[in-house]
Amino acid sequence: MKASETAAKSTASTEQTDGKQPEKEADGKQPETDGKQPGKQTQPTSRVAVKVDDREVNACYSNFCRVTGTPEELIVDFGLNAQPFNEKSEPVRVTQRVVMNYFTAKRMLHALQLTVQRHEAAFGVLETDIQKRVVPGAAPATPPLR
Repeated sequence: MKASETAAKSTASTEQTDGKQPEKEADGKQPETDGKQPGKQTQPTSRVAVKVDDREVNACYSNFCRVTGTPEELIVDFGLNAQPFNEKSEPVRVTQRVVMNYFTAKRMLHALQLTVQRHEAAFGVLETDIQKRVVPGAAPATPPLR
């Protein structure tokens, strides 16, 4: 399964309901009540599976991102920081930019949160401070030959 198919399934994989109230929602939680009448359930939102065609996708690697925005849109720049330990101020070359609305950004945030939570549950907590991950005296890793 391709990464884009996995992402699409994690955000919109439940099938459309036929109007009947499910006993449990797709995430396994009990449906919420509306708070007005005890036991009365709110109408669950139905989701439709989304098909993704990623035959023409261009993949790139990034170890840097910058998030900026306007009142209407969010702008996420991606780039490669070739020398993350270097004290010299060499500019990071931004090579990809994604512009999206805030609704899409919120859905992406949720999908990323779930994915990172699953990864940390399987492999341990991710340390984002690069200085805490550095082993003193260790040689830098060499990239694999292509």
